[in-house]
Amino acid sequence: MFATDSGRDRDGRATRPPEASVVDAAVVALSMLGDPTRLRLAICLAGGEQDVTTLTEAVGAARPAVSQHLAKMRLAGLVVMRRDGRRAVYALADQHVRRLVTESVYTAEHRVLDRPGHHARSLTAETGRSDRTGQVADS
Repeated sequence: MFATDSGRDRDGRATRPPEASVVDAAVVALSMLGDPTRLRLAICLAGGEQDVTTLTEAVGAARPAVSQHLAKMRLAGLVVMRRDGRRAVYALADQHVRRLVTESVYTAEHRVLDRPGHHARSLTAETGRSDRTGQVADS
């Protein structure tokens, strides 16, 4: 990320602030994720779609509360729902939401942990090797 004062991005293209409606939609999305239960639900869904029962167990909240949170997230456009027989199966709406959730957690890890876990996971993904601490094994 590069800071500029010229009103241009790093490639020299003119930049404009987003429309008010876009800012309003971003505020809604971010405020939805500002609730700990909803953020936990989004983190669970970042791994793929899940049904309400699985999500209820994962976040440790009551089923009616989880359903209400998911309904709010659906209205905000953060999650989508499909039916699988009688089960309601939820997923994050798209890759933008997945990235928002992931980057939020990564940012929090940097603020809280001496060695953020995502650095070790990224290194493991790139090399395919790690020991239990997330350190790359010596060859």
